Amino acid sequence: MSVLVFAETSEGKFKKSNFEATSYGKKVAEQLGTNIVVLTINSSEPTQLYKYGAEKVLNVSNDNLKTFNAKVYADVIKQAAEKENAQVIIIDTSANGLYLAPIIAVDLNAGYASNVVALPSSVSPFTIKRKTFSNKAFNNTQITTEIKVIGLAKNSYGLHENEVSGTVEEFSPSLIESTLISQSIEQTTGKVTIADADIVVSGGRGLKGPENWGIIEDLAAVLGAATACSKPVSDLGWRPHSEHVGQTGKPVASNLYIAIGISGAIQHLAGVNSSKVKVVINTDPEAPFFKAADYGIVGDAFEVVPKLIEKLKEFKANNA
Repeated sequence: MSVLVFAETSEGKFKKSNFEATSYGKKVAEQLGTNIVVLTINSSEPTQLYKYGAEKVLNVSNDNLKTFNAKVYADVIKQAAEKENAQVIIIDTSANGLYLAPIIAVDLNAGYASNVVALPSSVSPFTIKRKTFSNKAFNNTQITTEIKVIGLAKNSYGLHENEVSGTVEEFSPSLIESTLISQSIEQTTGKVTIADADIVVSGGRGLKGPENWGIIEDLAAVLGAATACSKPVSDLGWRPHSEHVGQTGKPVASNLYIAIGISGAIQHLAGVNSSKVKVVINTDPEAPFFKAADYGIVGDAFEVVPKLIEKLKEFKANNA
C-alpha cells in the first residue's frame, strides 16, 4: 500500500504546486502509516522532490509524452498506481490536473474529492475538507472506496520541507492509443504565469482601453507578479483570453490579488476568492468587489497606481 503523487512538469521543470502536492502526500502517507511514491514524466531534476519528502520517485522518460494528453497521461498514472498498490492518489488542481483526476477515478473505480484544502481529519472513515459552492463554503466529504483520488487546491497546504534520502526508479509504462492529436502549442515565455504566481495584478474595463495596460504591466514588474484581466477585457480583445481569470476563466489562488478597475461580478469573484489577500482599486465606492476585499482604495487607477509603483520602487531601493 502507498500514497501516489503525480508531479507534473513543464519543459522538464517542476512548479510550486508540485512541491506542495508532494509535501501534502508525505503527510497523508504518515497518517496512513505507509510510504509516498511520486510519479513524474520527463523531469530534468527528479531528485528535487526529495526535499519535500519523496522517498521514491518513478521517473518516466518518453518523448511521446512531451505533449500533454489527458487520456494517455491518466493511463500512465493508473499503471503507476497499480504497480505501487496506491490507496491514495494526489493530483494538484492545475488545468491539466482538473482533466486528469476524474478520468483516473473512473479508471480505478475510485472516489474523487476535488478542491481539497486540508489533510484528512480522519483516515477511518477517510474524511477530507474541501471547498464548495464556488469557494464560498467548505464541506467534509467521506470517501468510502478502497482507492481514493484527491485533487489538492492550489496554495491551500503550502510547502513543507521534509528532506529524505530518496531513490529514483525509471518507469516504462505502455502507452495507449489516442485519437486526440495536438497540431501546435503556443506558450508565453519570459513572464510569470498565473498558475505559478504568488501575486497577480488584474485589470478591468476601468482601464478604458488596451493602450493603458502599461500601468498593470509596470506594477506587475515591480512586484514580480503575473498579469490578468476580467472577462469583458478579454472579450473586447484588449488582452488575450489566456489572461482571463474568474469562474469562467482561470481560477486564482494567489497570496495577493490586486484588482484594478474591476467592479467584481459574481463570476469573477468566484474565481479569485481563494486568494489569501485581495486588494481593490476602483473609483466606484459601491463596486461589489469592495465587499470581498481585504483592502480597498477608492480612487482613479491612473493616479493611484503610478504612486503605488513609485513607493514600491523606493521601498525596494532602500531595502536592496
